[in-house]
Amino acid sequence: MQRKMILTASLAALLGAATLAQAADDRLATERLDEVLAQAGNFGFQTFDEIEVKRADRVEVEGWLDDQWQAEVSFDLASGESLKEERRKRDGGAWGLSEAEVRDAMALAVAEGLVAFEELQVDRDGRVDIEGYDADGRELEVKSRDGEVLEVEHD
Repeated sequence: MQRKMILTASLAALLGAATLAQAADDRLATERLDEVLAQAGNFGFQTFDEIEVKRADRVEVEGWLDDQWQAEVSFDLASGESLKEERRKRDGGAWGLSEAEVRDAMALAVAEGLVAFEELQVDRDGRVDIEGYDADGRELEVKSRDGEVLEVEHD
């Protein structure tokens, strides 16, 4: 009987790990943010509106190259290539977060328990919304503005 319970528990743990590993394709460890920012910086991004993980090594970055050109670029982190690029000329000037502000917002989220992220979004008012997962694999969303945490949600 005890052996059967151990086998059942082991099978459940294996299935859980497989599901978590499969789901991990759309998230990136917070430590890899440096890779994303380095590639985006090399491409010419000055400010960031959104960083979204598409697959384990594929990330889409939206932001501004200067005061007139907004861009959306998909990067392959493994190869360093930009895979898809779209640029739009816009009036009204650039907005979003600098590289340092992105790092600060992520540090706030990490302090709240974030270990892997799916998406970082910034609105025109400077509110940052980071979605990802904690160490237990639970969904976590951290909202901040001006270096202060506004809200933390666990799902």
